Amino acid sequence: MKVLLAEDELASREMLETILRRMGLEVVACGDGETAWELLQSAQRPSLAVLDWRMPGLDGDEICRRVRSVPALRHLYLILVTGLSQPEHIVAGLEAGANDYLTKPFNPVELEARVKVGLRVLQLQDELIARIRELELAMSHVKRLQGLLPICVMCKKVRNDDNYWQQVDAYFAEHANVRFNRALCPECAAREARKFE
Repeated sequence: MKVLLAEDELASREMLETILRRMGLEVVACGDGETAWELLQSAQRPSLAVLDWRMPGLDGDEICRRVRSVPALRHLYLILVTGLSQPEHIVAGLEAGANDYLTKPFNPVELEARVKVGLRVLQLQDELIARIRELELAMSHVKRLQGLLPICVMCKKVRNDDNYWQQVDAYFAEHANVRFNRALCPECAAREARKFE
């Protein structure tokens, strides 16, 4: 997975990058807030970002606010890293839109743990999105089946969406994942039996 690392202090950036790469992540690193914001808006944007609070251009908390104001970016997982450790700073960072907060100097094990939490959240979001798409597709099939379905009064074929007439069982198999078990109702069974008397 691709991770954005935005840190203006070279030594910190290199240490953070080493930790993230050791976790098997693809790291896109930059040293200022403007570049970080551009990368988060790109088509190939990372889903997780580790942002320093104080940076040239844009601060990390401002990037968080911008991300949360753009619907297409709201799913991003944002971790603020800063030397500001007072409770009011933590609250301000979280209210700006950060998902998590890490104070400097940080413990590398704690950073890994927090990044892993972010990765789990992103995985759950992806799974939820996939389930929602499945439900939307199922609902579209249900809506189609609830509407009027033209049926021939003679041969009992139905007209599908492509204006093609097909057997009822084929239509339902295609649109509702229904398979038919062929059988005779009691009336038809009795009628057929009388033919052989």
